[in-house]
Amino acid sequence: MSRFRFLITCTILMLWSLSPRNGLAENVEKTENNDKTVSAPPYRIKTIVIDAGHGGKDGATRGVLATEKELALQVALKLGAAIQGEMPDVKVVYTRTTDVFVPLYERIAVANNVKADLFISIHCNDMPKNYRGRSSTKGTETFVSGFGRLDEQDIAIRENASILLEKDYKENYGGYDPNDPESIIIFSLMKNAFRDQSIRLASLMQDEYVKTGRINRGVKEKSLAVLARAGMPAVLTEIGFVCNREEEEYMVSDYGQNEIVSCLLKAIQAYKKQVEL
Repeated sequence: MSRFRFLITCTILMLWSLSPRNGLAENVEKTENNDKTVSAPPYRIKTIVIDAGHGGKDGATRGVLATEKELALQVALKLGAAIQGEMPDVKVVYTRTTDVFVPLYERIAVANNVKADLFISIHCNDMPKNYRGRSSTKGTETFVSGFGRLDEQDIAIRENASILLEKDYKENYGGYDPNDPESIIIFSLMKNAFRDQSIRLASLMQDEYVKTGRINRGVKEKSLAVLARAGMPAVLTEIGFVCNREEEEYMVSDYGQNEIVSCLLKAIQAYKKQVEL
């Protein structure tokens, strides 16, 4: 597919995703006679998809004690169990529950297919091996789909690199090359139409992290493939740096994982309370 056709496809997808759905639809619908109104069913968050980042052959990021893919899966499963325990009216769907490789486009397809109300991707952060101060870098940050400056694309390139492990990645992503900065700009046009809701959820997550003493690296927009085609509010949260020994030990421990899960659960509950009609 040519770059021009890919750009057109992105635009069509973006316009399609802007159509009313769930809680974004008008709360009142007109009858055929156009002289009466009926209330639409109240919006409720019914399904949350939890995505444990990476997995299988996609597992190069690691610290001294564990790999990112292991920690992400452990926290994802604990978060799902916590949601089911505290929010029994919400269905939890996982993109993976074992150490398997799941292509990025299939992860968001799971959420779109089950008509999820939220998509939450869990990852561990890292810094380039030649980065000065790598071992002392710490904190949490949460991303929504969007566009970052060309000199701020390290995270996008690292997270999107999983695409190269897919057999037909050029076909799956319309010629997108995760190593090409120009491709990243074009891909950002597919940014999630639910930007405001995504930022709201991401902000709540960061607020909860801060309450436990974590360093707040903020809510950021990046051209991340796993979020770009989401038909619902979607976030990717980096729960800590595996290159920082202190943070890695925290993420490996039951105490640390339980605290992270508690932060995410409280943020989801607060978001649910805010958006439900």
